[in-house]
Amino acid sequence: MSDTENVPTEEPTEVMEDHEETERENGTTCLYTNDDEIRTVFSDPVNFNVKHPLFTSWTLWFDNPGKKANTASWSQNLKELITFDSVEEFWGVYNNVVKASELSAGSNYHLFKKGIKPMWEDPANEQGGKWVIQFPRNKTGDDINDLWLFTMLACIGESFDHADEVCGAVVSVRKIFYRISLWTRTSNKEICEPLGRQMKLTLNLNPNQQLEFQPHSDSIKSGSHSKERLVV
Repeated sequence: MSDTENVPTEEPTEVMEDHEETERENGTTCLYTNDDEIRTVFSDPVNFNVKHPLFTSWTLWFDNPGKKANTASWSQNLKELITFDSVEEFWGVYNNVVKASELSAGSNYHLFKKGIKPMWEDPANEQGGKWVIQFPRNKTGDDINDLWLFTMLACIGESFDHADEVCGAVVSVRKIFYRISLWTRTSNKEICEPLGRQMKLTLNLNPNQQLEFQPHSDSIKSGSHSKERLVV
């Protein structure tokens, strides 16, 4: 799915008979040239033969219910777009989907680890919560695309100290604001607070910009809120 618009149009190098095939650990076959050269997407975007695997497979989801929906109708609107497990596949996806800034109001992208659905009821999410921050649309503009990209890269690169506790991330488009959320497996303060601080660094936020942690248990209880707010 990678964007090949600016890819050189040279004829691919002919594969010689004495090239050797070698199996990588993840089962991918690599072709070596006479000089034992491994071609990557960074050096040869047309003929690359090596992928850079991620630690975890990730799935991109999309929904646009158009109006406030109950759980049943919302889940029907939730669409599983694609699952990827390499750096190259991620960029192929990112370069070929509609940018967050171009989505209609009410739309959401959800990037979650494979096997985890982006809903409170999923077993991986039900004991957790989410770090949330909103950005005014009239001041943020296209910058939301970079903010969402930085969030996704931090997730798939597993750059958080408690990466195993991260389930996924969501970007939501509304009439007057954008919202980015980082979903976690747990609501434990000792784990979630460092994640929130790292998220703040990832987004390069000003000191006066705050992220608030919202346990999913509060959302399930129809708008109730924890007595102790966790904010960074």
